Amino acid sequence: MSHTPAESTQSPESPDGAAAGFRSEVTVELVKHSAADSDVLWAARVSTAGEQSLEELKKDPERSKGLINYLMRDRHGSPFEHNSMTFFISAPIFVFREFMRHRVGWSYNEESGRYRQLEPVFYVPGESRKLVQQGRPGKYEFVDGTAAQHELTSRVMEDSYRQAYAAYQEMLAAGVAREVARAVLPVGLFSSMYATCNARSLMHFLGLRTQHEQAAVPSFPQREIEMVGEQMEAHWAELMPLTYGAFNANGRVAP
Repeated sequence: MSHTPAESTQSPESPDGAAAGFRSEVTVELVKHSAADSDVLWAARVSTAGEQSLEELKKDPERSKGLINYLMRDRHGSPFEHNSMTFFISAPIFVFREFMRHRVGWSYNEESGRYRQLEPVFYVPGESRKLVQQGRPGKYEFVDGTAAQHELTSRVMEDSYRQAYAAYQEMLAAGVAREVARAVLPVGLFSSMYATCNARSLMHFLGLRTQHEQAAVPSFPQREIEMVGEQMEAHWAELMPLTYGAFNANGRVAP
């Protein structure tokens, strides 16, 4: 399985000989799942059908999309928990720090700077990334930066990253432990993790971390975690299309 970045550039080598890589894209891969619309149906129908609810495993869930919509609309949430999706995510560390705010229904395992030497791959915003914040918290918006602002951002970030990684390598070469040396590395460093969730926890995440025209409650996510959320959403939409449709039809509010 390849984890090649969607966009990357290589810089000249640092004084220590390691070439820094710069990326503007995150990647999300669905590596394992047990998730289908029928999972919602048998979980919901056990309350009235008992063991006969197992028959839902053999039925076409399309026949019961009205039940899925009812559960979503009236916020009967537990039937949406009987499924699982595991994603492999490559993103800057600051994105993962935001991820950790989502704790209910999530499991995480991230690569460790204590046990391996971290690779010099760093985040630099792409040309489409809005750079300028206007307004005040709760009412601000982001607008496009100028060409000069984009040039400045890329140049300053890349220079800072190179210096930080050179300091990291210098300490490692002197025998300083990885867990100590990593302290000089910035949150723009790319990391990777496995994240496992169910549909209910993912819906809550998407409601907060993506913007969507059908959302009943506005959200103001940082663009980089939104890029992760958009890719996770695309995978989930293919696995549970009826549940996904009901989520959108009911304002993208987690039940």
